[in-house]
Amino acid sequence: MNTPIVNRISFDVEDWFQVENLKSAIRRDQWSTMALRVEDSTRKILEILSQADTKATFFILGWVADRCPGLVKEIHALGHEVASHGHSHDLIYEMTPAQYREDAKRAKGVLESLTGVAVTGYRAPSFTIVEETVWALDVLREEGFLYDSSVFPLTWHDRYGFAKCGPVPFRWDNGLIEIPIAVSQLGRLSLPAGGGGYFRLLPYAYFKTLLGRINKGGESFTFYLHPWEFDPDQPRVHVKASHRFRHYVNLSRTAERLTRLLGDFRFEPIDAFAKRWDLAHPAAPLTRAA
Repeated sequence: MNTPIVNRISFDVEDWFQVENLKSAIRRDQWSTMALRVEDSTRKILEILSQADTKATFFILGWVADRCPGLVKEIHALGHEVASHGHSHDLIYEMTPAQYREDAKRAKGVLESLTGVAVTGYRAPSFTIVEETVWALDVLREEGFLYDSSVFPLTWHDRYGFAKCGPVPFRWDNGLIEIPIAVSQLGRLSLPAGGGGYFRLLPYAYFKTLLGRINKGGESFTFYLHPWEFDPDQPRVHVKASHRFRHYVNLSRTAERLTRLLGDFRFEPIDAFAKRWDLAHPAAPLTRAA
């Protein structure tokens, strides 16, 4: 009997009012006035994971960690990986390199001070490691990260997408490991298979079929969701119809669908995979000019 392939599951820990789809209605200077809902929604995820005996990676926003240190410690104490989602949730292509370095350094420091262990994983807000922001990879490497999981190799998206990269893990020239989000190839098209809003918008059978196809082909995949996607009672704000649809549709179904996913596939935290992959694919030694 073949051993089932172990995949990777992750959660980008930010609160409902910090997402790009609601940015036009909620200014950054209003964040501190909003009631936090991220603790309760994240604990829903922790309970579902516990029932399925599954460990995951939590990419935690530094802004959230500053205000919810107990949540970060709880995630770590339960045996999940604590990784970085940056501090401010600014998109990389809206920051200068200096601003980005400070953001990455600040978030890593906050998380490490709360857990007492090195933070080795990073995911950019809205997957904004794209062709024009590959300079950020050197910052991550210099700041001590082992892996990045920000590349979403979609054919098209209005905010992100790195179609030149495939969904299979690889190593950048600077030695940083990249663990992309799952897509399924259909000719020249890359179909989203890695979770997020697509997991709420599309039928569960779509994901079971595409993800099953990836595993049957001998590859594992990386999946993601957000705590706010488990919070159907969150406030409604007025934004344009497409953003409202992408944010609010089927929030009441996410928990049940995650439970089904955990029953249909096996998962582990990303760092467990990254460490094994690092040993199996050693980085080329740096060469120095004579």
